[in-house]
Amino acid sequence: MKLFVGILLCSLVLGVSSQRWLTFLKEAGQGTKDMWRAYSDMREANYIGADKYFHARGNYDAARRGPGGAWAAKVISDLRENSQRVTDFFRHGSSGHGAEDSKADQAANEWGRSGKDPNHFRPDGLPSKY
Repeated sequence: MKLFVGILLCSLVLGVSSQRWLTFLKEAGQGTKDMWRAYSDMREANYIGADKYFHARGNYDAARRGPGGAWAAKVISDLRENSQRVTDFFRHGSSGHGAEDSKADQAANEWGRSGKDPNHFRPDGLPSKY
């Protein structure tokens, strides 16, 4: 049901024609994989200060796929940030995911989606494999 609503929304808001459905869905799937790869790399690297770089890189890679990838990156980024805001509400103490951090993450997300170089956020010393 959620997929149907998402497709309907895309066609209305983004003006995706019926001929482009498969292309859009393919791009969205590839963009989702790009976002997952960036998240997995962030977890693997476990490098302090690299969070914004991986946010920007995932959005950049996904958006380069096309409108479907950019859409997937925005949906995933917004869901991630909003879910952190909800879970932070129920946690006790500081989790490091407050409103300021969320704003900074969203700025990095938008930076990447707009096609700007994610290396702008790359911290010194992050291994070159990332």
